[in-house]
Amino acid sequence: MLYHSAIDVGKIDAIDTHVHLEVDECGHKSMPEEFFTASEKYFKAEERTPTIDSIAELYRSINTAAVVFTIDARTQLGHYPNSIDHLVEGCAKHNDILIPFGTVDPRTGKEAIKEAQRQAHELGVRGFKFHPSVQGFDPSQPEFYPLWEALESIGLPIVSHTGQNGMGAGLRGGAGIKLRYSNPLLLDDVAADFPGLDIIMAHPSVPWQEEANSIAVHKKNVFIDLSGWSPRYFPESLLKMANNLLSDKLLFGTDFPLITPAKWLKNFAELPIKDEVRPKILKDNAVRVLGLS
Repeated sequence: MLYHSAIDVGKIDAIDTHVHLEVDECGHKSMPEEFFTASEKYFKAEERTPTIDSIAELYRSINTAAVVFTIDARTQLGHYPNSIDHLVEGCAKHNDILIPFGTVDPRTGKEAIKEAQRQAHELGVRGFKFHPSVQGFDPSQPEFYPLWEALESIGLPIVSHTGQNGMGAGLRGGAGIKLRYSNPLLLDDVAADFPGLDIIMAHPSVPWQEEANSIAVHKKNVFIDLSGWSPRYFPESLLKMANNLLSDKLLFGTDFPLITPAKWLKNFAELPIKDEVRPKILKDNAVRVLGLS
């Protein structure tokens, strides 16, 4: 099924650029069970595996569009992801409110490129999701440059995890997940060498927030989504720059189901953000990056 967006951006209030679908219609989950247990405890999440229908119902009820994705980390985790075809089919069913992103495992080499092209051209995904720590790869390494070149040619944005990691948190050795792969400076190399590729750095990048701020200011093709953290805990440097140098670079995101949009929006309303900047963060910047205008 080929996805076509039916979102009327003039009628929605916001766009959540970071929503996870963690289970498919067959009940297969995106990661091994220990990761769900650990992240549920870390985030104090009430529901880790909502269906695509329930996600659509929630976001439609608050007049907010949502970018939905999963993660393919088959090589690192030894576990196949939930079905991207099912995800796109669900988003197509709810194309008035949902936007599908694809995912591939960079460590599968040429197969990753072939699969990315399939997802873009045959399924109609509107971007791609990566998680260097969970997928176990350094995005700045030359072996992954053919993938970035292919994605630049396809012309869709990517969202890539940065900073602290809730996956594997509290487990011995973090279940083998290495935080350094999520240093935003590794994405700076990619942004510099592939200027036609729009890169969304996911989350406030603690403990590398200043690096992320600098990259987003320096590179026209780099943005930051504000997911994974309650706004009341945003780093001071990020909050300060939100009203000026980063006002056109920040995107509303929750990390649902780990953080609910109601909780995120409530806390965001309490921040000292200028009135003219709020709509940029909540919707306008995402409309531009996602090509929805």
